[in-house]
Amino acid sequence: MYKELLDEIFKCYPMYHKIGSAAYKEGLENIEALLAIVGNPEWRLKAVHIAGTNGKGSVAHLMASYCQERHLRTGLFTSPHLVDFRERIRIDGEMIPEEAVLDFFRQYKSRFDFLEPSFFEMTTALAFHYFAQQQVDVAIVEVGLGGRLDCTNVLHPMLSIITNITLEHTQMLGDTIAKIAFEKAGIIKQDTPVVVGEFHPESYPVFTDIADQRHAPLFLAEANYTVEGDLSDSTVRHYDGSVLYEHLHLPLDGEYQRKNLATFLQAVELFQQLWPADKDVVPAAVEHVMSNTGLQGRWQVLCRTPLTICDVGHNVGGLSITMPQLAALPCRQLRIVFGMVSDKDLDHVIPLLPVKALYYVCRSDNDRAIPADELAGILAQHGLDCRVFGTVAQAYTAARGDAAPDDVVFIGGSCFVVGDLLAAIERKEC
Repeated sequence: MYKELLDEIFKCYPMYHKIGSAAYKEGLENIEALLAIVGNPEWRLKAVHIAGTNGKGSVAHLMASYCQERHLRTGLFTSPHLVDFRERIRIDGEMIPEEAVLDFFRQYKSRFDFLEPSFFEMTTALAFHYFAQQQVDVAIVEVGLGGRLDCTNVLHPMLSIITNITLEHTQMLGDTIAKIAFEKAGIIKQDTPVVVGEFHPESYPVFTDIADQRHAPLFLAEANYTVEGDLSDSTVRHYDGSVLYEHLHLPLDGEYQRKNLATFLQAVELFQQLWPADKDVVPAAVEHVMSNTGLQGRWQVLCRTPLTICDVGHNVGGLSITMPQLAALPCRQLRIVFGMVSDKDLDHVIPLLPVKALYYVCRSDNDRAIPADELAGILAQHGLDCRVFGTVAQAYTAARGDAAPDDVVFIGGSCFVVGDLLAAIERKEC
């Protein structure tokens, strides 16, 4: 019954990750109408609201882990999912039960349909309803797309976070950093503190202007926190040089996590002012982020011999950090299982890709994915050595089969490539 319902939901409601901008609905009128039908659960949520181009998922999971370590009943709403739809909606790390999804749609679907909601609007209504029903202490909510007109922006959070800004989704959010920053800054609320993760000369003035207009205290994380050493054993300093933490263990090795960790620590400082804690649980929250929250796909090591890593980074901002880190790994041969979706900036992505690598080009099971032969042709024009495969599982199996123990295998380019791989591994297809 659950699988049949899910198939119907995927079929009936437009999904951004399947069809792109055609599924994007501007404005909050639809989500406000949906939430009114289910009793306005958003009014009953104490929330942390997180936007940004990159890193918002990692910061959301870190914040959830922190709240869980404080024994707060913690809701976590993120997107997209990698394997199971229910990954999007969790309480204390546990996915929403299938029966709760069934009950919600049995009760409300017929009342929703006249509004012709998008998939994300439906999912947001489900998440907020479930969190309120289950009486979470705090809800950690990741923006779906943008901020100002994203349907999660009906929230009035206790804290807002904007991780960073790079050019992405320009057809919907604007073609400059400043325009995109204006959309992200829509989550800044009156008299509500906001954390900005990173400084950018084009985005930061937008944030400060809007924060001033709304009397929202603004804190720049990268100016206040520095993460030194290996992420598995790091030292964190405050802006005055004092050591806040030593031997902090983050089980996420991607270099971009330094910025996410600083953003998280700034957010925790403010959260503790709003909701004081008896003891400092930050080290435990950082160390247990994966086991507490189910986080996957962030520089995730699937195997040590040969070293096999997957990462959901998929835009210029993310790949500009992961690709140099990947290229610097010592190995005999770097093998990259690679696919992308059609709305990404290939002209700026391709120069980031390591030249001394073999590419196993594939197409994820997604309507927006670039056909493998088309993508391989583009990569080959730039001097990259490519082989073409029909599915992610086939490409991964070939890369692993070709690899020597001292090779490195990387899977990425799209969160949907990583999702297809993790699903295939779960089904024991590769």
